[in-house]
Amino acid sequence: MERISKEALRGKMVRGEPFALVDVLSPDEYERYHLPGAINVPITRSFIENIQRAVPDKQQEVVVYCQSEDCPASPTAARCMEELGYESVLDYAAGRDGWRGET
Repeated sequence: MERISKEALRGKMVRGEPFALVDVLSPDEYERYHLPGAINVPITRSFIENIQRAVPDKQQEVVVYCQSEDCPASPTAARCMEELGYESVLDYAAGRDGWRGET
């Protein structure tokens, strides 16, 4: 699993590159705050089914994130997606806290 920095992620957004941005936190956390353009696919028992429905193209680049560097949810989601055959999954490990400058 590859990681992506805040600067690289922001660059993708500014350039309008095609990728899926996936927040893997709970719906409540997603509603409280999420990165611009993110969709919510919580890392729950139904993650496998839900991620395949939300991002059906396994060749599409996907960036996953959670709360912070200390949160294990996005690396877990990225590994799961790789096992499902997704070809380009990036982990924005700094998560929401890093995006907002809290880390």
